[in-house]
Amino acid sequence: MARTATETVKEPWTSSQRKTLFAGVGSWTLDAFDYFVLVFVLTAMAHDFGITIVTGTLAITFTLVMRPVGALIFGPLAEKFGRKPVLVANIVIFAVIELGTAMSPNFATFFALRVVYGIAMGGIWGVASALTMESIPKQSRGIVSGMFQAGYPLGYLIASIVFGLLMPVIGWRGMFVIGVVPILLAVFIYFKVDESPVWKASRASGEVKRKFAFWPAVRAQWPILVFAIVLMAAFNYFSHGTQDLYPTFLLVQHGFTTATVSIIAICYNIAAIVGGLLAGTLSERFGRKRIIIIFAALALPCIPLWAFASGSIALGIGAFLMQFMVQGAWGVIPAYLNELVPEGTRAVLPGFVYQLGNVLAAPNATIQATLAKSFGGNYGLAMAIVAGTVAVVIVVLMSFSRETRGKAFVAQAEQVAAA
Repeated sequence: MARTATETVKEPWTSSQRKTLFAGVGSWTLDAFDYFVLVFVLTAMAHDFGITIVTGTLAITFTLVMRPVGALIFGPLAEKFGRKPVLVANIVIFAVIELGTAMSPNFATFFALRVVYGIAMGGIWGVASALTMESIPKQSRGIVSGMFQAGYPLGYLIASIVFGLLMPVIGWRGMFVIGVVPILLAVFIYFKVDESPVWKASRASGEVKRKFAFWPAVRAQWPILVFAIVLMAAFNYFSHGTQDLYPTFLLVQHGFTTATVSIIAICYNIAAIVGGLLAGTLSERFGRKRIIIIFAALALPCIPLWAFASGSIALGIGAFLMQFMVQGAWGVIPAYLNELVPEGTRAVLPGFVYQLGNVLAAPNATIQATLAKSFGGNYGLAMAIVAGTVAVVIVVLMSFSRETRGKAFVAQAEQVAAA
């Protein structure tokens, strides 16, 4: 029987594709772990260096500010030399910087290293997502998108566990020493992971550079890019606005112990992982646009329990529900951005607009800490204002977006041959 035009041809998974998926998810997971270490040790670090929490949040802010620089450095390198070698180099660099951070003698050194770390961190998402999305079967893109983005809360989850178990023993400096572990993943990628088939096909044609130059594609698609940057700014306020100061909120405003904060963080990161996987899977059936809107909208009724409840159980439930919705909406983003951008820019543009959105959201921690201070130490109110506002913004922006589900990632060499 002949297949209809709309029927999906299911491709079987190969061993190479499974290794690539592990590498992509693992890269983003360990990157997130290294980032969230600072979120958990912020109070201890600030006390050790004799600075305020507000001053300490500047290290978080400037880490985010520098991430687009990393995307613009490592993304073009990945287009020229391949996703695999650039990803390996990127991972090694940020892991080594983590070790240097652990040995910082003062906040000025610590701050400078976090700035450089932001550059290294900025390259990971775009390069790893391009390698992953270009290598997997097309019909699996939705669930893999959820799995890839779930690496972020998974990294947060690992940081939560390590914080609860080891922080009292190894201190905040020891937490950064553990951040060197990603070097092991770099070794795995170097020896076991294959290069993107789309990138290899693009290198097979001498006409690729002329027909699919990066900057002409950017100029032709600038309205889409502006939309994507604004959307990613809202999304980054959505995630960082509900995550970065939540441990501080629990420790300072509610006076919970380290163990209690760790348990709550573990629970809401499990919710984030499940939400991302579910939303990514649903987006393959119901569309990227619809699922993002639904999950972002459902975050709104979670805010009262998440920010204004009293007691560890009620707050834990609220945090569970909030991160299920927030990271559920996020779970669709890797597939959505990679499908949204033009061919020949996938290692650069998704990561760049993602990280530029991070720049616009970079003041979040400082803004929320400053608001909380003006509200008499009420971190819950400060977080609620940000979370509620950006949830509405995301719903409105996605209402005007286009559906991307089902876009084919055609190897550029094939496109050139057909031209």
